[in-house]
Amino acid sequence: MFPMPIEKWKPINRALYRASLPVALLIWLLPMLAALVTSIRSNDELMAGNYWGWPQDFAMLENYREALTASPMLHYFWNSCLITIPSVIGAISLAAMAGFALSTYQFRGNTVLFATFVACNFVPQQILMIPVRDLSLSLGLFNTITGMMLFHIAMQTGFCTLFLRNFIKQLPFEMIEAARIEGASEWTVFYRIVLPLIRPALAALAVLVFTFVWNDYFWALVLTQGDDVAPITVGVAALRGQWTTAWNLVSAGSILAALPSVILFFVMQKQFVAGLTFGASKG
Repeated sequence: MFPMPIEKWKPINRALYRASLPVALLIWLLPMLAALVTSIRSNDELMAGNYWGWPQDFAMLENYREALTASPMLHYFWNSCLITIPSVIGAISLAAMAGFALSTYQFRGNTVLFATFVACNFVPQQILMIPVRDLSLSLGLFNTITGMMLFHIAMQTGFCTLFLRNFIKQLPFEMIEAARIEGASEWTVFYRIVLPLIRPALAALAVLVFTFVWNDYFWALVLTQGDDVAPITVGVAALRGQWTTAWNLVSAGSILAALPSVILFFVMQKQFVAGLTFGASKG
């Protein structure tokens, strides 16, 4: 029923598996390595057609400096922070309360409400483009930081609720009952008992939601116009010229845009792994 441990595989299967891992890793990393190498090439090398060879003229400092100064990259970066950080906090806060209610309380419509959260995760976002844009225009939230933030909170809350409801469901319900018998209010049970126990799950979810919102490009194009509230994903696209594209600058901007997500993952790596494996085994 469960996958067989690798140590119990046949020797030939184990050897093929271990030999395929470096190949799969290289294929997966090849686009990122290409972008990293391109970001340190000079424009003359790219114009000469040296796309895959080792750079002959390193222009790392020039490319990254120009990527930061040729467009308002720092302004885009600040917009992304203003959009992403409140979105992560808002989505996780709402989802934690909703997940606690759905996993703890038995009321009419509980299953239907939970099924709604699940179903919303399978709706293609592209079909929501026109309704969401019209709604943002009618509410005066188009091309605003508040509009982008509220939209991402609404979109991510469903996934976060599904994620946290399943984690809270695995907690020993006897602890919650004991706290209620001792006279603790529902808010006390939620803040003092449930939240500390699901802290690894909250950390893992924070990394995921931060990555989703920070890397969003589709809705940044739909709900923004111009450079006033555009996030960094739009800023990287703005590095493309009208007639020619300096791919070394685009690659440098892409590396800069990816750094916050990478840094956040490595900072919270232990909590991220603990959150993903929380409740995976008993004993």
